[in-house]
Amino acid sequence: MPPNDIAQPAPLVYPCGDAPAVGQTKQVADGVWWLRMQLPFALDHINLWALRDGDGWTLVDTGIWSTETADAWRQLFAGVLQGPVHRVIVTHMHPDHIGMAGWLTRKFDCRLWISRQEYLSCRTLVTDTGREAPDDAIAFYRRAGYCDEAIETYRTRFGHFGKMIYSVPDSYRRLMDREEITIGAHRWRVVIGTGHSPEHASLYCPQLKVLISGDQVLPRISSNVSVHPIEPDANPLADWIASLDTMEQAVPDDVLVLPAHNEPFRGLHARLDALRGSAHRGLERLRERLAQRPQRVVDVFDALFGRPIAQDKPQLLGLAAGEGVAHLNYLVARGEVVATQGGDGCTWYQLAQGGADRAAA
Repeated sequence: MPPNDIAQPAPLVYPCGDAPAVGQTKQVADGVWWLRMQLPFALDHINLWALRDGDGWTLVDTGIWSTETADAWRQLFAGVLQGPVHRVIVTHMHPDHIGMAGWLTRKFDCRLWISRQEYLSCRTLVTDTGREAPDDAIAFYRRAGYCDEAIETYRTRFGHFGKMIYSVPDSYRRLMDREEITIGAHRWRVVIGTGHSPEHASLYCPQLKVLISGDQVLPRISSNVSVHPIEPDANPLADWIASLDTMEQAVPDDVLVLPAHNEPFRGLHARLDALRGSAHRGLERLRERLAQRPQRVVDVFDALFGRPIAQDKPQLLGLAAGEGVAHLNYLVARGEVVATQGGDGCTWYQLAQGGADRAAA
């Protein structure tokens, strides 16, 4: 998630009430149960979903790998979720979603279902565990304006991703855009989105009028859209905005949205509008800042997020830096902003001549 979501509030309705306690469930639609697990972050929870599937269950997302999460799953399987798990669907490869997938698929001898890019990206990132931070990554954050202390903290934290994930299954079943999956008595359609992650899979059931949105649409916060050192010239913000449009076309407004964070809600299209508006307002504030003088990535945080981000807050700093680069790369790709390498090793960004005209076009 980004350091601060400054989107205008959308007129959303939250019909499902309070979240279930950890180890408990709440039914929110025919054959659909809401679960919640704790996370050791500022965003301290994730919603998971259990779908009735014949004599057992299909699980959607899994929680982070920890003894606390494993204990919560054991409590569920000894109680309301008795019966076999037939498959584990993961919306995307972030640790709070895929962390326990290997544990669950091994426990029940079932298959992981996930899109190809999410699976392969996860397998790549977990190999970083135990190795030193690569020079390319250090250079990426120096270009963003990290101080020496922040760089050293990054070095010590490098490879943390894999420590939050139980051993990833060695095989998987690929999810593809627009395919339909029968789960119990219902058909679910896969809706692929990009920007937040490489190939995020949401699940839409027309019969139930339910959308399991993962992190692709959240009601109270916006999903982090970041550039990472492995692909420093990526333009995920363009992908993100396009995916919001795709979601609006693929899923009607009358669905109950089951997000990975916060509470289930109604008002999908209003929320999509608010997220698009927030992105474009952030870009406009960034244009105004870059018209004044050249800036580094670390200099534009208050323009994007409404507050500065201290370099001694490594988790927030990483999210902010990734999202800052994403916004700047978007403007560079449009020809609105010019990036120049400084003698200090930092990249400096400024509004291009005629950049304001291109923004209005």
